[in-house]
Amino acid sequence: MPKNKGKGGKNRRRGKNDNEESKRELLFKEDGQEYAQVTRMLGNGRCECFCYDGATRLGHIRGKMRKKVWVTAGDIVLVGTRDYQDDKVDIIHKYNGDEARKLKQYGELPENARINETAIEMAMGEEGDSDDDVVFDNI
Repeated sequence: MPKNKGKGGKNRRRGKNDNEESKRELLFKEDGQEYAQVTRMLGNGRCECFCYDGATRLGHIRGKMRKKVWVTAGDIVLVGTRDYQDDKVDIIHKYNGDEARKLKQYGELPENARINETAIEMAMGEEGDSDDDVVFDNI
């Protein structure tokens, strides 16, 4: 059997945090791009995105981001709109919480944008905060 001369395999590299994300430049949208919030994950690198222009579109995570940047429901992302398909977008960049708050502070995101909410909280907000009209009798 050959002798292993390396310093470990995939599992060793998984523990290292090579990408220092704390000090990266804030990306603003350009022509053909829009800010969006991921409402739910669909699988196979696709998700449902609520774009802040008012439309809900099908988002596709670009190949460079797959398996490197984990996109979950509730994340604020930068998407590129397609010229030939209005109902589909490509996810270009994922903002962390601090970057999303800065975008909101600069006026890039609307005031009603919810930054750090999970999918369950987003679904509860859409249904409304009403009780189910359940009445309990005192015994």
